[in-house]
Amino acid sequence: MNPTEQILSNFEKISAVPRGSKHEEKIRAWLIAWAERRNFKSRVDAAGNLVMYIPATADKAGAPVMILQGHLDMVWQKTPDSTHDFLNDPIHLVRAGDWLKADRTTLGADNGIALALMLALAEDVNLSRPPMELLFTVEEETGLTGASQLDPTLLTGKTLINLDSETEGSLIIGCAGGSGVTLDFPLALEQIANAQAFFQLSAHGLAGGHSGGDINKNRANANKVLARVLDILQKESALRLISFRGGNVRNAIPREAEACFACAPDFAKLIQTKVLELEALLQTEYAQSEKELKLSLEIIVPQPAALSASDTRRFIKLLVALPNGVANMSAELQDSVETSNNIGVVEMQADCIRIASGHRSSVLSRLHELNDKVAALAELANVPYQRGGVYAPWQANLNSTLLKKITQVYIQRFNQQPRVEIIHGGLECGIISERCGGLETISLGPTIENPHSPDEQLYIPSLAKTWELLVAILKAF
Repeated sequence: MNPTEQILSNFEKISAVPRGSKHEEKIRAWLIAWAERRNFKSRVDAAGNLVMYIPATADKAGAPVMILQGHLDMVWQKTPDSTHDFLNDPIHLVRAGDWLKADRTTLGADNGIALALMLALAEDVNLSRPPMELLFTVEEETGLTGASQLDPTLLTGKTLINLDSETEGSLIIGCAGGSGVTLDFPLALEQIANAQAFFQLSAHGLAGGHSGGDINKNRANANKVLARVLDILQKESALRLISFRGGNVRNAIPREAEACFACAPDFAKLIQTKVLELEALLQTEYAQSEKELKLSLEIIVPQPAALSASDTRRFIKLLVALPNGVANMSAELQDSVETSNNIGVVEMQADCIRIASGHRSSVLSRLHELNDKVAALAELANVPYQRGGVYAPWQANLNSTLLKKITQVYIQRFNQQPRVEIIHGGLECGIISERCGGLETISLGPTIENPHSPDEQLYIPSLAKTWELLVAILKAF
């Protein structure tokens, strides 16, 4: 079996095991069993991170240890018509020419393909490789929790290659830090006594995507679209909000959102007309980036309770006012995002409507500034909020010995220069390095498009080049 097919075979087996954030126990057990069958030792720390210890080949017996790293968890997203149960069902892979996709769900190549690559490197007896420590972290997608709680005694190596990058031919040497703020708008439902018209309004058909890598692509955020439409509607008639729901994770741009509301019957026709007008307006605004954008308005059966008109107005105004998208572009790197946020989740809870805002920046002070801005809006609206933990940016080092060595290997192998980049997404390299007292780190990987959405796809030919590069790196070190 050639390397590409071996990697894809590994990935298919990995994809059969549910592995969402905070649900990594099954894939960790599967990997431990895989290691035991091959007599590879492994350890797990208190956070749930796993390390496999792979001995060197005979020709590399005295070489320094190389750490390869990926994360166990994936983002769970699916299309509205999918019946997929992420807790129990395998991901159904679909191969279409040079691309690998999933059937109406996230593919999980972010970061399952790293796991597949690492296993292929470990089981190939024909490679020349130093001793390897394969590090599999947990809860990367929900705040880099595993990396931040890593037990440093698991690792002895001082050089780390992270395999969570998504463009073949790029060497990543830095990334944004992250944080977030959660707002809990108090939920005080009141009886609906008078005759009302009842509607469900939804924004759907949006592209969604990664809240880091796709935040500058003019993609609509369904939560913000719906808030904007409701705000315009409530200027025509007082609304009473019954429910609001959109998105399910901070780090994915929401693709759909829906709200139920009541209004005076005399305004029902006007509401219907206005929604059609606003759909046309939004389709014009997002003509290049959101070709499937839709607004749907349906009459629903009467509901017994809703927010008051004043609370409805205050909630919608708050959601409209909250920042979303690119806040600052980099002053140092052309066309690079410095600071951004994503209103990733709005959901009804028992006593509140929770709004989860995820923040990123390559400048730590800007990250704190954005946190302060969202907190200030919450205070002005008299809404309780909680600040999330902050993880610092991974600071780039253009003089890294590791960067110079891998660049040299890349040029020798492919007769061209790799791209050297700092990305707006979050990577675990800086955190792991700090936990372990300072490591030389770099990130690379095959090409993946549209992660964190059901449109996620892996470019299969990029696996061969990634494999060749990794094999050459291991041999050179």
